[in-house]
Amino acid sequence: MGGFFGLVSQHECATDLFYGTDYQSHLGTRRGGMATYSAEHGFKRSIHNLENTYFRTRFEPELDSFVGKAGIGVISDTDAQPMLMNSHLGRFALVTVAKINNLEELAQQLLSQNMHLSEFSSGRINPTELVALLIIKGKDFVDGIENVYRSIKGSCSMLLLTEDGIIAARDSWGRTPIVVGRRNDAIALTSESSAFPNLGFETTQYIGPGEILRIKADSVEQLRRPNRGMQICSFLWVYYGFPTSCYEGRNTEYVRNECGRVMGREDTTPVDCACGIPDSGIGMAVGYAEGHHCPYQRGLSKYTPTWPRSFMPSNQQMRNLVAKMKLIPNREILAGKRMLFCDDSIVRGTQLRDNARALFELGAKEVHMRIGCPPLIYSCQFVNYSASKSDLELITRRIIQDFEGDANTNLAAYATTGSPEYQRMVDEIARQLQLTSLKFSKLETLVAAIGLPKEQICTHCFDGSSFHTLTEENQPQ
Repeated sequence: MGGFFGLVSQHECATDLFYGTDYQSHLGTRRGGMATYSAEHGFKRSIHNLENTYFRTRFEPELDSFVGKAGIGVISDTDAQPMLMNSHLGRFALVTVAKINNLEELAQQLLSQNMHLSEFSSGRINPTELVALLIIKGKDFVDGIENVYRSIKGSCSMLLLTEDGIIAARDSWGRTPIVVGRRNDAIALTSESSAFPNLGFETTQYIGPGEILRIKADSVEQLRRPNRGMQICSFLWVYYGFPTSCYEGRNTEYVRNECGRVMGREDTTPVDCACGIPDSGIGMAVGYAEGHHCPYQRGLSKYTPTWPRSFMPSNQQMRNLVAKMKLIPNREILAGKRMLFCDDSIVRGTQLRDNARALFELGAKEVHMRIGCPPLIYSCQFVNYSASKSDLELITRRIIQDFEGDANTNLAAYATTGSPEYQRMVDEIARQLQLTSLKFSKLETLVAAIGLPKEQICTHCFDGSSFHTLTEENQPQ
């Protein structure tokens, strides 16, 4: 995943840019970058590796070197950004939040047209650079961004820092958000509205799917109308969104609370308390405790001073170790109790199995698990929210393969809450993870909590649905 922040101010912007970008840190861990522009000094850009440290520690020593009243920043789980380009459209810096499924195909097309692409040391193409090349094929910025919309299969939202303000373009299906905020002396853009309050910005607008805006210090100009269709990622509210952030006016913590409250109200399992797996399971657990009329307690606490997110290391073994080390169980609360834990999702199940075993060893009488979304049956084609490379990394698909002899058989039945196939799969997940009981939130509950029409929310990873084909264009209103 990744997140970006940008602003145009009537004053020097570096400090706001620094903190606004840092507020995207929960969305990425591998690369961070910032770029500023001033008429006198031109563009200043810096990119750092964040795999062994934090954004602030990398960029604070050089903050004074960023001058200008306009800037963009990004934290990413994928490529090095921002890209700095010089073209017939002028000079610009670019940051993206993107997943491009046809990256290699597009790279070959560009190479065949005598364009060139840099490569990572691993030999991989930089997706943001590829997007930049697609943009400069246009006769202007809007035409170039529309070329990106037409060309890529997947998703791409972007900010372009130009010599005349910032251009913001949201993914053509709106899978990832861009939020506009205003202050008396500046206008800002962000992936996460949680970046605004402490910097004094008020949310004024959610950019629409495919909409393109030009931002200056005191104005917002629409360069392209939003598209008719929207498919915003439901996993924003389930997992990677910050609790205080809002998307399309729907608050993340409220959605998690509501999913937990509904599940707690419907659940008849006797338990002594509800606990949340930090961080994204906490909001659900608070709601569950309210709905189930049981106390909320902290059976697990996250050690925050030094442990970043669990998927930061490059290999799965190290990710599992970090996940274990950062969560500290509280034996005094666990011992002899019927414990119920809430978590956002189950992907591979490895961490949860280890956690369940440890909880029993520390004296828990029962370990029940409640999940804030339906089972993940399909890999995401549109957003980089997981490091999974194959459907078979999903515990659900491995179980389906064991049951059916083919991981792709009868998926609709396994995705249907309450079907015999669904219940058999859930029972097997509970058995493999050594849980006393396991239940997942219903898709209808999640959609109702989000509060948007089902056709405006992407739920592909749960039910395989997609409002459009990968190659279908979404047209402006």
